Parts: sequence; structure tokens; C-alpha cells
Amino acid sequence: MARFEWKGKTKSGENQRGVLVAKSREEAEQLLKARSIKVSSIREEGKSFKLPSIGGGVSAKDVSIFTRQFSVMIDAGLPLIQCLELLGGQQKNKNFSNIIQAVRGDVESGSTLSDAMRKHPKAFDTLYVNMIAAGEAGGILDQILERLSEYIEKAVKLKSQVKSALVYPAIVMLVAGVVVFIILYFVIPTFASMFATSGNELPAMTQVTISASKFVENYALLMLVFVVLLSYAINRYYNTFHGRRLIDRILLKVPVLGMLLQKIAIARFCRTLGTLINAGVPILDGIEITARTSGNAIIEDSLMGVKKEIEEGKTIAEPLGKTSLFPQMVVSMISVGESTGALDVMLNKIADFYEDEVDVAVAALMSMLEPLLIVVLGSIIGYIVISLYLPIFQMANNA
Repeated sequence: MARFEWKGKTKSGENQRGVLVAKSREEAEQLLKARSIKVSSIREEGKSFKLPSIGGGVSAKDVSIFTRQFSVMIDAGLPLIQCLELLGGQQKNKNFSNIIQAVRGDVESGSTLSDAMRKHPKAFDTLYVNMIAAGEAGGILDQILERLSEYIEKAVKLKSQVKSALVYPAIVMLVAGVVVFIILYFVIPTFASMFATSGNELPAMTQVTISASKFVENYALLMLVFVVLLSYAINRYYNTFHGRRLIDRILLKVPVLGMLLQKIAIARFCRTLGTLINAGVPILDGIEITARTSGNAIIEDSLMGVKKEIEEGKTIAEPLGKTSLFPQMVVSMISVGESTGALDVMLNKIADFYEDEVDVAVAALMSMLEPLLIVVLGSIIGYIVISLYLPIFQMANNA
């Protein structure tokens, strides 16, 4: 099966676009024709180069708001088609609006809501689709949508915490690098020419600074190309099977950051699995979905191993304890949840606890990084300033 991106118009002349899963281009065109869509363009994903679009994706916040509004409408008794039509029409994100309208068209043609959403994985992931399917099967779609909206809201909060932990120091380091580059490339050469006319022997610190300035001046373009190529190479390597596992393993072992990533993974695992079990999704399917959405290849492999042992008749807690990724407290609480038949409740309690732990860990990381970055940046700037003033003091003394 392949994924095809398409653009077209409905009978009413409304522009639509989306992604369709089909065996061939011809089958994709036939499916669109059956939905009364006149295709203007269609192509298989990955067959042509396309620059990334800015703002063209569907954010988790968009999906969260949509899900919350959808839940309220369904609970109020509005027909499914009408809900999708209203929600699709009020979306500011045109891409998401087109996706919802495409889902509405599929549902009108007789498809289930989950199958219609499954065709748009960029907006509705595997977890979302499986929970919708469980809600349809159990006749509790409004409740499932409410749980989904709560889950996504918590996931968005967790993601923002991760961003604050990783993006802030990255931005500070980038700004510091730009400042140092400007000083070395534009400022130091002026001082170097002034010192050269004095004829005095320069202090070692000043010589080092001037040498660094000349290196940057001569190889600035090569340095930029090297950074771009290195970033590209790391990204390509990370997208390979072994590369992703090596980098994810290293990240989990980095001091402080590794512990934070582990806590985030535990919170995400417990929240996701608890939400899926509560929605009536089978435990094996729930663990597989949770593994796929873990965001870390090492954790994903561990959870797939857990799933295999559960298939052999073991409890969840026993293989989880062997992974060394889950603390004994988590394993014990899951074991109690299994014994009492309240696994979903216990998982959500663990998730609440570890989300609070992530809050504390992020605050601790920020409090540690801020002074460290200030010291590093201050030391570099201080070194440059001192190295420039030493020859000036030397010339003043000689005068």
C-alpha cells in the first residue's frame, strides 16, 4: 500500500486536499472519483522533492481543540455529519479544515469515522484512530472524545515542558555563538591591524585571540558548510534503524537529560496505555500503540519485548521490571493495578505523579543550565576583552 497526496474539487466547487492510502495511483483516483471529487493533482508521497511548508501541518493544539468541541457536539446530540461539517468550516488551519471535510465526505459515503480518520495519519495518529474505533464499537463516542481531548491536552503540556528544557539552552548557545563569531570576524581584525603598527610583541592571550579571528575570517564559509553537512549527516543517520537506536541510547545515558527523558517516557507510557485501556482497547494493541508513540527507539524495542512476553501468558508488571527503564515503584503500582482490576486508574495516577516529576526536573535543569551558560559565555567574552586590553596597557606603559 502507498500513500498519495491529492488536490481536487467537490461537485460544489470547493477546493479540497488530503492523503489517501491505496495500492496504486489508479486505485487512488477511483476512490476519489467515488467520492465525487474532481482530481487536479495526485502524487505518491516520497516520489518528488518538496520544500517543507510553513504552517501547513496540523498541530496537537488544533487536534485538541477539535476533539473537545467534537465531544461537546456529540454529547449534545448533533448528528455526526453535521458536527464534522461545522468543525471543518470553522478551522483557521486550512489544511486541517480540508482533512475534516475529507473525513466528512468518507463518512457520508458509508465509511466509519475511525476508518475515515485513518486515511489522515498526519492529523489523527494510530492512538487516536484506535480510540475512536473503540468508542464507535461501544457506543460511547462522546466519552471517548472527552478522554481523548484530556489526553491530548496533557500531552501538549508535556511536550511544551520538553521544549522549554531543550530549546532554551539551544537558543542561548546559538546567540552566544553568533556574538562570538561577530566579534572574531568584524571586531578583532581592527584591533589586530592597530597592534601590528605598534611593533610590540603581543601577549600570548592576544596572539591566541588574533589566530582564532584569522581562522574564522579565512574559513567562515567552510565552517558554515561543515555545520550544515554535519547536521544533515546526523539527521540521515538518525533516520536509519541502527542510527536511531544508537543516538536514543546515548540520549538516555546523558547526565540529567537522560533522567528527564526517562521520566517523560514513563509519564507518556502510563498516560497513553491508561487512556487506551480505559477506552476498551485490548491490552496487547494498547502496548503496541504505546510503543510506537514512545518517541524513543530503545523504549519502543523494550515495550515490544514486553508485548511478546504478555502474549506468552505473563503479566504486564513482570516483563516491565526486566527492562531497567521503569523504576520498581512503577512496576509495583502496575502489579497492584493488575491484581485489583484497576490498571487504567493506576496508570493514570502514575502518569500524574511523573508529569509532576517532569515539572520539577525541568525546573532543576533550567536552574542549573542558566548560571552555567552565563559563566561559559561570560568567560569567553571576558577572555576576548582581556586579550584585547593587555596590548593597550602594554603600549601605555611603554609610552
